[in-house]
Amino acid sequence: MPETILMRCTASGLRMTDQRRTIATTLQDSDDHPDVEELYARASARDPKISIATVYRTVKLFEEAGILDKHEFGDGRARYEDAEREHHDHLIDMNSGEVIEFCDPEIEALQDKIAEKLGYRLKGHKLELYGVPIKK
Repeated sequence: MPETILMRCTASGLRMTDQRRTIATTLQDSDDHPDVEELYARASARDPKISIATVYRTVKLFEEAGILDKHEFGDGRARYEDAEREHHDHLIDMNSGEVIEFCDPEIEALQDKIAEKLGYRLKGHKLELYGVPIKK
């Protein structure tokens, strides 16, 4: 698969307007999990003509094309990230809403072991942990 969101949009045959290009570029420059409101703020800073409706439609289009993954972390906001990012899991700080990405080889191995024990070969998974900081 092509490396960037913009390249995958083009490879998928999506019609790429200037505004869709701006949204795609804004998404690929993100190192977090923006919701549509955050994405709109970032994209409209690059192109003030972009409407929030355009961002909603574009995100839905990108998600349906398999370019973006949608996450619902229990705060009532759908958040998005590149579907082709390196595998990782999420720890969500329930106080601040911060989403921390991590990958733990022991957890990965345990998931495979559990699936095998139950008679399955694991093809994928999504792990979201919810917690509050330990008071020190």
